[in-house]
Amino acid sequence: MNSEKITKNILFIASLTLILLVSGMVLTLVGGAIPVFEKFGFQFIFSSKWDPTEGKEQYGALPFIIGTVITSVLALLICIPFAFSTSLFIGEYYKGTYFAKIIGLLVDLLAGIPSIVYGLWGFYYLRPFIVEMGNDSQGFGIFTSSIILAIMIIPYATSISTEIISLVPNNLKEAAYALGATRLEVITNVTIPVARSGIIASYILALGRAIGETMAVTMLIGNSNLIPKGIFSLGNTMASVIANQFGEADGLKKSALIAIGLLLFVVTGFINGIGKLIIKKFA
Repeated sequence: MNSEKITKNILFIASLTLILLVSGMVLTLVGGAIPVFEKFGFQFIFSSKWDPTEGKEQYGALPFIIGTVITSVLALLICIPFAFSTSLFIGEYYKGTYFAKIIGLLVDLLAGIPSIVYGLWGFYYLRPFIVEMGNDSQGFGIFTSSIILAIMIIPYATSISTEIISLVPNNLKEAAYALGATRLEVITNVTIPVARSGIIASYILALGRAIGETMAVTMLIGNSNLIPKGIFSLGNTMASVIANQFGEADGLKKSALIAIGLLLFVVTGFINGIGKLIIKKFA
């Protein structure tokens, strides 16, 4: 057997293993979620009731879906201006300088900090600051957790965007300069259009990180099982409710939490699918 055939077989086995792992994960989640869907049907997705009282059990995922969407989208909206500006600074204006390398190193270091550290920082330093702003929920809530999420995903979006911007061919920019374009015109008419799909991809990856984040959000969001009434309200996300309650759950409640995990899986896949469509459109 030649080396090319061996390599092909290894790659096939690796790909098949990945498919089997994902399939096994999906089947496990579906199997665990069946009891709650049998009892409540798809109303489970749209119900806002979460009552684990024995004999009166009512479970609905809507508060956690809404909490996840609000915190993640708000975090992304906060992230984009900072990530975009920093990536242009490192990858275009100061590209190749020691200062840009130092900033890039700091960005990479921030990306590697465990989420629990961000959660602790937010709990002890950001939360009191939010309280001083007049927040009635003592600093806990959607807004506080969204800020922490934004701080967490900015390094990811910045790092990827910087790499994409740095890969824009110099000959395209030099041609624009030769025609008399200013740096701002080169950035807006050459760099950004060429790197657009990659920049969008970086934000989609950052959004995926925000959606699945658990510990930092759990420490700050307030862990309320009600639909949030505003960005300063207490709330909960799909990931945080699973982390908080799965350890002591059994029976129908355990099935409900597994179903929320399945929904989180579906939501993440849906967002990634939309991201691919956007990238394909602007590529």
